[in-house]
Amino acid sequence: MEEILKTIIENLVNNKEEVTIEKAQEENKDIYKIKVNKEEMGKVIGKQGRIAQAIRTIAKSLGAKEQKRVEVEFVDD
Repeated sequence: MEEILKTIIENLVNNKEEVTIEKAQEENKDIYKIKVNKEEMGKVIGKQGRIAQAIRTIAKSLGAKEQKRVEVEFVDD
């Protein structure tokens, strides 16, 4: 899951080195916290949050395939 998210996000930004994904577990769900360069956060979120929502949809569908609840958060520094 983490590799798939990293691949998607790295293809959206210019500074691939600054992409970090942290995984945390809370009760019965996995939470992925995604950090990118502040200037490129808009590229990851997209207009009206459409790209971010698409990333969340992909993560949730992959999680459902493994019978897991998944949440994706985009974090500012």
